[in-house]
Amino acid sequence: MSVVTAYTAYIALGSNLGDRIDMIEKACNEMAARGIKIKRTSCLWETEPMYVLSQENFVNGACEVETALGPMALLNELQDIENVMGRKKIIDKGPRNIDLDILLYDDQVINHERLKVPHPLMYEREFVLRPLSELIPGKALDPAAPWKLTQDYLNALPVSSELSTLTPLGPYSEPIRALKRNRKTQVMRILNVTPDSFSDGGTNFRKLEASAALDGKFWKQNSSAPDNHSEFSIVDVGGQSSAPGAKDVSAEEEISRIGPYIKAMKEFYHGKGVALCVDTYRASVAEAAVKAGADIINDISAGLLDPDMLPTMARLGKTVCLTHMRGTPATMNDLVDYSPEGLITTLARELLARVAAAEEAGVRRWRIILDPGIGFAKTQNQNLEILRRLDELRDWPGLRGLPWLVGSSRKSFVGRITGVAEPKQRVWGTAATVAAAIQGGADIVRVHDVKEMAQVVKMSDAIWRS
Repeated sequence: MSVVTAYTAYIALGSNLGDRIDMIEKACNEMAARGIKIKRTSCLWETEPMYVLSQENFVNGACEVETALGPMALLNELQDIENVMGRKKIIDKGPRNIDLDILLYDDQVINHERLKVPHPLMYEREFVLRPLSELIPGKALDPAAPWKLTQDYLNALPVSSELSTLTPLGPYSEPIRALKRNRKTQVMRILNVTPDSFSDGGTNFRKLEASAALDGKFWKQNSSAPDNHSEFSIVDVGGQSSAPGAKDVSAEEEISRIGPYIKAMKEFYHGKGVALCVDTYRASVAEAAVKAGADIINDISAGLLDPDMLPTMARLGKTVCLTHMRGTPATMNDLVDYSPEGLITTLARELLARVAAAEEAGVRRWRIILDPGIGFAKTQNQNLEILRRLDELRDWPGLRGLPWLVGSSRKSFVGRITGVAEPKQRVWGTAATVAAAIQGGADIVRVHDVKEMAQVVKMSDAIWRS
């Protein structure tokens, strides 16, 4: 029985025509369909053009692949994918809808008229070295200089002030540019469709029970759908309470709660720049929600509560939010010991493990959003520490470039500190946490009081994101 040898290669991904992110994702899917296994991906980076300057900005990334193909056979497949996707080369280094280049192939040195490996121009290209350094920061790229690593080559280049990662949301939404200093903070509107919500007291659940079918007409008349959707850019729909001690419902019940709302919102917000998100830790619910029209999957357990969740996320190809949590909603309050390393170090390490698990399952890195999990297996002081030190998490090795969501709205620690028992009255305390999150670098804030928090976001952006 013959043994098939597997080779590791690193491939650069680029596009500056059409839907650039979609082009790169289609190319990756085509590689996978041809037996070229994508093991890991970098973030996607938006970069200004080099060489030919009179063209649109590029989206660039890199991926680590495993293949049984030899280097020339791999090159042939990549060039065929470019051709199938309609690439037309008019100007050297000019505009192209897709560009696939072999950067490294195992540790081989290849000097062929069609292929040179290591890629000779990558040492001068930040748009290549930056995504490559996410994958292999400590690897020697040039056999002639084995002491010089990927990160060393990157550090030797001047840093571009315009370089940022891109994270797609919905088909009509602007992607998140997590490293762009003057980016606008996204407001995620909470819509709980549960009878036991700690905050809204089952308001939306009762509306669901009172209506045989939610549709666009119902939605326009429903106070849960304000016409001023410019105040928010994401709606997060949940059908299972995550409050401590909340009753577990079946996946079927959860789907029956959220499905009508997502379908109605899909019609109502079509083309309006609002992305729809499902808040669930069940893979079957996530799949049903995406079928109904959801653009984002928000899992408070980061795939820990359902072993099918991460593979399902990968297969669906949607953007995902991975939240830091320990245990379950019923047990998390007993799991707040972060010694001996301390809260931020431990939180970063555990989030890195969830990112690695997601990537191992096939989730693209550019589709990942992180949430530090305020209120999930955290004490009051730990929640406050996260708000003070969020900037450290954003800049943690292995996490930099990923966008962050912070959900502190109306939570119990806000009530304890302010002395406000009723969750709906915790607007002012929540406002302070939202401002702190934005100062720390949050890209999305998840809130109940949209009108008030939209003003807090605008003011905070004017102070810290000008």
